[in-house]
Amino acid sequence: MNIFETLALPNGISIPNRLAKAAMEENMADQHYAPSSALFKLYQSWADGGVGLIITGNVMVDYRAMTGPGGVVLENDSHLEAFKKWAEIGRSKGAQFWMQINHPGRQMQSNLGQATWAPSAIPLDLGKMSDKFDTPIEMTQAMIEEVIYRFAHTAELAEQAGFTGVEIHAAHGYLLSQFLSPLSNQRKDQWGGSLENRARLLIEIVKAVRLVVSKQFAVAVKLNSADFQRGGFSADDAKQVVQMLNELPVDLVELSGGSYEAPAMQGQARDGRTLAREAYFLEFATEIRKIAKMPIMVTGGIRRKEVAENVVASGVEMVGIGTALALEPDLPNAWKSGKNDAPELKPIQWKNKALASVANMSTVKYQLKKLSQGKATNARISPLWALILQQCAMMKRTKQYRKAMQSST
Repeated sequence: MNIFETLALPNGISIPNRLAKAAMEENMADQHYAPSSALFKLYQSWADGGVGLIITGNVMVDYRAMTGPGGVVLENDSHLEAFKKWAEIGRSKGAQFWMQINHPGRQMQSNLGQATWAPSAIPLDLGKMSDKFDTPIEMTQAMIEEVIYRFAHTAELAEQAGFTGVEIHAAHGYLLSQFLSPLSNQRKDQWGGSLENRARLLIEIVKAVRLVVSKQFAVAVKLNSADFQRGGFSADDAKQVVQMLNELPVDLVELSGGSYEAPAMQGQARDGRTLAREAYFLEFATEIRKIAKMPIMVTGGIRRKEVAENVVASGVEMVGIGTALALEPDLPNAWKSGKNDAPELKPIQWKNKALASVANMSTVKYQLKKLSQGKATNARISPLWALILQQCAMMKRTKQYRKAMQSST
């Protein structure tokens, strides 16, 4: 088995090869929070680059709940034509193109001016940066039902637009991940307590999505292999959730890990564990592979062909690549032609881990912006300079978002 073999999914569709462009947050929506011309150009570079599967960055299911002020939102059909164009570009060279759909829960910055929702009224613990996020509102039954409807409706619209699947984001500390974790979910009702209860929202959303999309439309789930926080969502919990998903028509599970509080998806852990430099979550993935009925994809730090081949050789079906494709979107074609390119960013070794995490995301977004402008990427960019540029851009987008929200009320 090699990384350029096709993969048949449970719903009968095939992915042309085992390499996926994993989700990266771009914050490049247009003024209507629909896909922009910059996003079109960016995704054309990945479509041309040779991956078998392209997964979008966060597409929000609620305009009031954003992971970033420039995020794409799909909650109605007002700008469906722009989404159709995006889907056409993503599929233009034969790749499967899936929309990652998400709700941030408490991981939405307070300067966006919106009330944040979460399973329990427990704020983020980010040390000196904790004041950037509000204490969330504990969700009512009506709020939970609304979120289920919104995920399903966004998936339905994604299929109408021409996407070939959705990935339900239940990782990285966002809302569904918050429900899964006993640290952030301390509810006493049917949505909290036991793992079965904490996983209920994810399961209900998968069921709701499946009801409104066709059989050939892929439904995937992004799940933390662990939260990397003591007392949080564990690797054993992840195995049990995958067993629950085994009973549903889920076409793929992507394994990652961490959250804003413990950004393990960037190679860092709060509970003292040291993560491998590449394929951070492969050890977890190979364990979950033993019990999963659907294909498994692992994402986290992969940048070398040899590592990608080792992932597939281990039995894990798909290789998710993020940062390396932000630096070199043509990487799959390069590997297929026999090259051993291994793009890498400068490591960030700042003492403030939360700030280092933001700086790392800023350096990635710097590359995405360059690609969206048709310019060369720069792996040696100063993390501090990238952070400053990104913060300036986010300040501008935040003002625009707040103004738009005020005018819509």
